[in-house]
Amino acid sequence: MRRYKPFIQENIRGDFGSLATSVFLNSIGRPAAEALVRVYDPTSTIIVEETRTDSSGQIPPIILPAPPLDYSMNPDGGRPFNLFNVSVFLPGFIEANVYNVQIYPDTVALQQVILNPTYESIDIPYPTLWGDFPPKIPESEVKKLPFPGGLVVLPEPVVPEFVVVHDGVPENTGAANYTIGFKDYIKNVASSEIYATWPIESLKANILAMISFTLNRVYTEWYRSKGFGFTITSSTAYDQAFNYGRNIYREVSDVVDELFTTYISRPGLAQPLFTQYSDGKKVVRDGWLSQWGSKYLADSGYTALQILKNYYGSDIILRQAQKVEGIPMSFPGYTLEIGSSGEPVRTIQHQLNAISRNFPLIPKLIEDGVYGENTAAAVKRFQEIFKMPITGNVDFATWYRISNVFIAVEKLS
Repeated sequence: MRRYKPFIQENIRGDFGSLATSVFLNSIGRPAAEALVRVYDPTSTIIVEETRTDSSGQIPPIILPAPPLDYSMNPDGGRPFNLFNVSVFLPGFIEANVYNVQIYPDTVALQQVILNPTYESIDIPYPTLWGDFPPKIPESEVKKLPFPGGLVVLPEPVVPEFVVVHDGVPENTGAANYTIGFKDYIKNVASSEIYATWPIESLKANILAMISFTLNRVYTEWYRSKGFGFTITSSTAYDQAFNYGRNIYREVSDVVDELFTTYISRPGLAQPLFTQYSDGKKVVRDGWLSQWGSKYLADSGYTALQILKNYYGSDIILRQAQKVEGIPMSFPGYTLEIGSSGEPVRTIQHQLNAISRNFPLIPKLIEDGVYGENTAAAVKRFQEIFKMPITGNVDFATWYRISNVFIAVEKLS
């Protein structure tokens, strides 16, 4: 794992954000109850909060000071986030330390800690808009497919269950490889690249570009066709910023859950567009999305699609991947709510019952295929535990989050 020097700039008081910490054992399928969580200021080492996790591995969100919101709304403001450290203690496990968790104003930072007997501390670097990272080396937006080299070219883009991220430049054989769930990877990239305080349409535009970029690497087998054993790298010179173990943001998480099967393409093009982008301040390139530019366009009322067309051309279209690997049953195409019935409801009831074995706050359900008040209550509790909008309905985002946690629980049984 790459190591980072600690940051010594003092935190600024001007606004407030919050930090929600979740602690698990080995995977998200097994919550860590009664873990002691401490949050402290890295410059003063003063403990801001000390509490224990509940049976679902959660602690209540902690309100923390943050810089003024204006700092993240223009590239010439002060540092737009404050930094806090998180320590987690549980008997039988190595103390877990996450350094430099970034707190923005009016946002919810989500820090997940997965304990194991040999936990390694995590140092979170600055996001690319604030830090010093090499710019992207330009590539063609449409790739030559990797045949006749013996690799199978998919008939259409598929959302993979996992991506393998090489934590360095491609030729660095000593860099670690991390196997990460696809959605978790995109959430990490977005939280590493842009500010969660930006307008929602700007977040959507940037995240759609990140999804398409990644799915192009997957679809074209870009690195594997060159003899490498990974999907993508964490080097901004080649791919997108990724920082193993870093905190993400609820605003980013919600957008990724909504859009993770959507990608950018053009009429007559099978593969997702290789949607390159730059910060728009230090580096500006024609035909690439400008991150700061997308924020300004959203301020002016542009939708995400209008922002994307402004940079990638008016002929781009948004498509849906029809398959998500590793999921027992695909989303039925409509939201499940009170009054719904049938096999999709029975599937959700079965999956929630399995999840409740490890998350006892989720009530047990009769698997009758009828979406009543009890099913809605179980869904609300699931959404609360996993930091989703609490609606009691199973929409696209909730369906796939339940599926992901169900798979994690089943692998442990």
